[in-house]
Amino acid sequence: MALALALPALSSTVRRTRVQHRRARYEHTVSYRARQRRAHDERMVDYRARHRVRYRRAALVSAETPRETPIALTRIRFVPPLRGSRASLLRQNERDDAEGLVRIADDAQLDEFEEEGKLVPVPASMGLRVNAALPMDRRYCRPWTARFLADLARSHFQRFGRPLQVNSAVRTIAFQRHLELINGNAAPAEGDLASPHLTGAAVDIGKRGMSFQEIAWMRAWLLPLEMAGKIDVEEEFEQACFHIDVYQNYVHAPATTPRRHRATTTLLAAQVP
Repeated sequence: MALALALPALSSTVRRTRVQHRRARYEHTVSYRARQRRAHDERMVDYRARHRVRYRRAALVSAETPRETPIALTRIRFVPPLRGSRASLLRQNERDDAEGLVRIADDAQLDEFEEEGKLVPVPASMGLRVNAALPMDRRYCRPWTARFLADLARSHFQRFGRPLQVNSAVRTIAFQRHLELINGNAAPAEGDLASPHLTGAAVDIGKRGMSFQEIAWMRAWLLPLEMAGKIDVEEEFEQACFHIDVYQNYVHAPATTPRRHRATTTLLAAQVP
């Protein structure tokens, strides 16, 4: 009987305790969120104050400094072709002779140059492939030409995500004589107008499959180097390629010069839309 009378009082006490716990949890949650909100507001006020000062300083600096239009914002709508000429071919042979480059007579001399390190493999990579029709023993070039190809392929791949293709590299006098018989546009194997490929310093980059934008970019990338006397370019249309003769000063110049010319080349090419 006493137990029956005590049960209602016990249950009401339990209910009050539960309500008190819920209220305490609710008040704790509200208080916690309020503290978090105040802390957040204080951080935001401090953040805005600090950045307001920074923006004011930047505005003062920009007001004191004359503005210049960034070179990359000036778009080049048309880059003229880098056409070859008789004078260009003469100049290439004169430069190669001045640098003491020997024209490779036959396969035996070609093998000798490879063993001595005077010729190195074309630096094939994700950004540079070699025409599958080019024989393995002619996939070589001078070390400075290999450096040039690596730089060019890297810049082109970063811009377009596609590889360039080398269609021709070193040749021998024996092969050039054979080429004269089957190709009316082939340069002579001897004389002042001999093919620069015979020294191993020249390469042909194929244009077939390139977009108009890629061709314009190539012209813009190559032009500063040609103006600086580091390369000579003949853009061929019948064979659809860029014939490029690379000179030793591409890598043998003072330490600051190649970096400056590569920067100029990259900036000019970046202006091609």
